Amino acid sequence: MTDVVVVGGGVAGLVAARDLAKGGAHVVLVEAGARLGGMIRRHTVAGLDLDLGAESFATRTDAVERLAIELGLGNDVVSPDPRGAWLMTRDGRTAPIPQTGFLGIPGSPMAADVLAVIGQGGGLRAQMDSLLPSPIGARAQSLGALVRKRMGERVLDDLVVPVAGGVYSTHPDQLDPDRVAPGLRAALQREGSLARAVLALRSRATAGSAVQGIRGGIARLVDELVADMTTYGVEVRLGPRATAIERFAVETVTADGTRERLPAQHVLASTADPARTAAPDRTGIELVTLVVDQPELDAGPRGTGMLVHPDADGVRAKALTHATVKWPWLAEAAQGRHVLRLSYATRPDGDDASRGATRPDGDGTEPTETGTSLPVDPDDAVGTRATRDATALLGVPVTADRVLGAARVHWYGPDLTAAGLAEGVIGIGETSSGRGLAGIVAAARTSAARILGS
Repeated sequence: MTDVVVVGGGVAGLVAARDLAKGGAHVVLVEAGARLGGMIRRHTVAGLDLDLGAESFATRTDAVERLAIELGLGNDVVSPDPRGAWLMTRDGRTAPIPQTGFLGIPGSPMAADVLAVIGQGGGLRAQMDSLLPSPIGARAQSLGALVRKRMGERVLDDLVVPVAGGVYSTHPDQLDPDRVAPGLRAALQREGSLARAVLALRSRATAGSAVQGIRGGIARLVDELVADMTTYGVEVRLGPRATAIERFAVETVTADGTRERLPAQHVLASTADPARTAAPDRTGIELVTLVVDQPELDAGPRGTGMLVHPDADGVRAKALTHATVKWPWLAEAAQGRHVLRLSYATRPDGDDASRGATRPDGDGTEPTETGTSLPVDPDDAVGTRATRDATALLGVPVTADRVLGAARVHWYGPDLTAAGLAEGVIGIGETSSGRGLAGIVAAARTSAARILGS
């Protein structure tokens, strides 16, 4: 019997396995795929090695930065360009995201950068928040309902929907304020208005950027985690698929049908059924990366990128990151070229349940593997859609003849219908911790520490 079996070689599995082995446990890590890291890895576009998935991490906790320091990457943790991002409203207007906001909720409703988005009438309605009794909206079940009651529809639709909705890929009416904005209700009651509550939360936040990255890409975390696991003796098995995950054992099968039972004192797993990767009711993300030779983009016309209202007319992308503006190290590596990352909501069944949803592959054929990077022809349907959206969002013509390379990758969110773990199995990863590298890393380390302390 081994000490711990970890099922899943994404970041959560790597972090947990590394910490456990460093603490003296004998660890076997089982990953059904051919590579480690999950969606934290690289792909090469026009000769540039780029992050395939996440390219930054939230700094609301220091979980990722502390891990980076332990892995020897502390000197390479970097902040993004301070110009910040813009947004596009439902009616296609573009403006910088207001500086005093939180998830799009303005801390100063009559500030010029807020009025530029919501207009004078919207600003006056939002300012009424200061006259309302603090209990109004305090018990709202969603972030959308809270904002609607305190500041009105214009703030909700023009600011909170593109900002909070863009961050969490969910309409604010489906976001729990206690999860996405901890302390906001209490601050509302204490400060007497939502605007003052936002300012109070911002004043208590750690100084600096809300996100950070790593020079050379977030994928460097995986490189160092794998190196540490080798040093500490983690036994990695690539290829075997877990067919049964129990409290004290994991059963696996290889492609040639070889079956094995791995008894263990503890089992950690990212899902109850690792074989399920595309349940029909799961939404996901398609990321299209363009590398372009477009000198007109040198000025960063939309800062570090755009968040887009889901009903913005004529644009299907839900967000655009101007990566070579956001990350100076990448601009240096790109040598005058520009890297644009456009993200789209996808449905594996092709049902456009929400405006802008696309098939994962964009052309009606099934994808080969979740997380696979596929080349894009700038003149095909996917490339044409991406260049058209980039043009609309950046205000600069991005044409096919300027595209030096393009790729697309899609992945799905956690399959909650397959998330039920057997009693005693410790859940890690997106299914248990939610999306976001910071939360996933923190939860995986907590789980490992509990095992080591037991």
